[in-house]
Amino acid sequence: MYRREHRHQLSFEDFFLPFGGKLSGDNRWIKLAELIPWDELEDDYAAPISKDVRSGY
Repeated sequence: MYRREHRHQLSFEDFFLPFGGKLSGDNRWIKLAELIPWDELEDDYAAPISKDVRSGY
């Protein structure tokens, strides 16, 4: 069963590394993550699972 959970996700600017550093906004992975429509992606992922749950599986 899949349940969408609305958790507060830290932004990269608010994420601090344990040794006192922080992530650079110029990091290629941060730039990529900002381009991905995460909510839409999760909706597409959850759609078939939600149908199965409603049908009793």
